[in-house]
Amino acid sequence: MEKISAHESILKMHEKTKADGMSTLAERFDAQGTRCGFCVAGVSCQLCSLGPCRISKKAPRGVCGVDANSIAMRNMLHRNIMGIAAYAYHAVECAKTLKAAANGSDIFSIKEPAKLKDYAAALGIDTNRDVNAIANDVADLIIAEINLDSDSESKMVEVFAPEARKAKWRELGIFPGGPLHEIMSASTSAMTNVDSDYVSLALKALRLGVASTYGALVPLEMCHDILFGTPKPHKSYVDLGILDKDYVNIVVNGHEPFVGAALIKVVKDNPSFNEKARQLGAKGIHIVGSIETGQELIQRFEVDDVFVGMTGNWINEEFVLATGTVDVFAADMNCTTPTLNDYAEKYNAQIVPVSKLVALQGVDKRLNYAPEKARAIAEELIEIALKNYTDRKDKPSHPVDNVQEVIVGCSTEAVLDVLGGSLTPLLDAIKSGAIKGVVALISCTTLTNGPQDALSIALAKELIKRDILIISAGCGNAALQLAGLTTLEANDIAGEKLQGVCKSLGIPPVLSFGTCSDTGRIANLVTAIANALGVDTAQLPVAVTAPEYLEQKAVIDAFFAVAFGLYTHVSPTPPITGAPELVGLLTEGVEGLTGGKIAVGDDPIAIADGIEAHINKKRAELGI
Repeated sequence: MEKISAHESILKMHEKTKADGMSTLAERFDAQGTRCGFCVAGVSCQLCSLGPCRISKKAPRGVCGVDANSIAMRNMLHRNIMGIAAYAYHAVECAKTLKAAANGSDIFSIKEPAKLKDYAAALGIDTNRDVNAIANDVADLIIAEINLDSDSESKMVEVFAPEARKAKWRELGIFPGGPLHEIMSASTSAMTNVDSDYVSLALKALRLGVASTYGALVPLEMCHDILFGTPKPHKSYVDLGILDKDYVNIVVNGHEPFVGAALIKVVKDNPSFNEKARQLGAKGIHIVGSIETGQELIQRFEVDDVFVGMTGNWINEEFVLATGTVDVFAADMNCTTPTLNDYAEKYNAQIVPVSKLVALQGVDKRLNYAPEKARAIAEELIEIALKNYTDRKDKPSHPVDNVQEVIVGCSTEAVLDVLGGSLTPLLDAIKSGAIKGVVALISCTTLTNGPQDALSIALAKELIKRDILIISAGCGNAALQLAGLTTLEANDIAGEKLQGVCKSLGIPPVLSFGTCSDTGRIANLVTAIANALGVDTAQLPVAVTAPEYLEQKAVIDAFFAVAFGLYTHVSPTPPITGAPELVGLLTEGVEGLTGGKIAVGDDPIAIADGIEAHINKKRAELGI
């Protein structure tokens, strides 16, 4: 691969790592060579001892009798199952942390009691009581709902989903129960010789998508807001240049904000830690966000002399360590590259898993997160970092100077605040065509369709040029942040009409909503717009794109978007091309069921053409 990334900082560090003889993602990608055609097409199966089976014209069915369409959809359903499982795990961790805050945690507290009460009231919980009692009941209800039988209807869906969608989901038999029981049912269905109907399997994937968003994502982000505050627009900083070699640097990586938030609080509450750092010759201690943990933190915490921003998305991780400026890399659930301990040993850092889910070869030290241990974990991580700094400070480092200022914290509530407390200005802008439509860019990052973040950036620029507002989340959000698209200056490359709206409101043309788990938050905003217009979500001039999707969480998010009735573009092309009837179902047939559908493509102009055509069609149908 000639060019690994769209970002100058990563290109610089890639040259450094190559010179040092280190294996990076780019070299390992190239080493894989040509991919297996059966796997790329989704028509290989390894579920039982009769296989592996591969579908071809000569062998149109597997040994058990299953065909290409069912193999491909069953493989896709397995990805959905892993995606919702990860989100449900995160939601349970949130509920446990909320419960700890309600029961006297010395780290976590109820920062937004008003939001807690609003949430509790919506769920039918008595709010005329002590705030801690309310928080306990909300946490218990979240966990109970996650464990709800799949033959029951989820209260979370009933309370937070749009009325028209609920009716549609009941009609299709995809109104779910709790995530864990839906996982159990889907996992069993996806075994050998259980469900071999690709349409049935697709409906189960859509059902999991609904269960994921309302049973896990909506409650987990609500808990984050209650504990750490609802995101509000503010400035932050991203890219590798935030790493200063003269500080003790603790990087928090993964998808959960709990250990990162604890570290920020402990360093601020205990001046003695910074004093220790200074005695060792450092200027102080910095807490640095990485990937989705970093996104959670920058949305809610202002940068200061302790928290300094985030480095970027998951492809950055090896290069973060290669700077030689990191003392501790604290790895929570999700997205920890298996090679990181090799980089830690080469570039003088310590890898410490802080989740029972995470393990790396050669790493024995771990501090598994539990809410009641948060302070002790944070203090031990700081001590490990201080010791590492004494070993690192006189060794070579390779910092880069790339830093990008960004605007973050664009929650639904923040959008309403900007609009004066009402959606009317936004709706008027959409009706007038000043904002042609809205696209949620909720993506990962990959090398399969080009250099890191290149397609995400090119597509975002093309969409805003066409007066289409973007809401960004996930690792794709970091792509657009590092590219400067979540700044007021980015309005200069937006279409004239969108530029006028954004400049009058003082917002960028790309609104940074946070992480992939903010899919639930974005669904709530889309619901609010649909309710204000008195239409179904499927009728809105709204689309979704995942221009560089990577893994299982992205798959479950995409299936939710289709169930929500939205045009959903994904790239790279999913592994289903060997299953023609399934391709037809997901790209055309499903639109007659939910109003949503999958679109594919790797060219930013063609992708934007498809999205714009869909938006124009919806505008015409609404008469605007």
